[in-house]
Amino acid sequence: MRHTAKQGRRDDLGDTYFRSSWEANYARYLNLCIKQGIVHRWEFEPDTFYFENIKRGTRSYLPDFKVWDTEHTEPYYIEVKGYFDAKSKTKLKRMAKYYPDVRVDLVGAREYTEIRIKLAGLIPNWE
Repeated sequence: MRHTAKQGRRDDLGDTYFRSSWEANYARYLNLCIKQGIVHRWEFEPDTFYFENIKRGTRSYLPDFKVWDTEHTEPYYIEVKGYFDAKSKTKLKRMAKYYPDVRVDLVGAREYTEIRIKLAGLIPNWE
């Protein structure tokens, strides 16, 4: 399932630049999770992971979201992907190899659709 990217800044999300409406909507979902006490806080694209000794191709990975469930828990990362191309698969494989202790959760088309169906009506500015 391929989605049309709607790149741009979102006023309701602190004027943050998102590469797609899916990323912006997931940020809105995380804000709802904060209000409900499910998530403590989140950041958008704060960390880049580099794959040492890779000379060509995918040499780094920038996860979409960094999330803390509570103030005292270790953060984890969330990648929002409506579809997977070869480069996306390579990034996740290399992430698992080079950073095995870093948790990366995937929100694919199925998970995103579940959120949209169940919660979009409760989330202001859903696109």
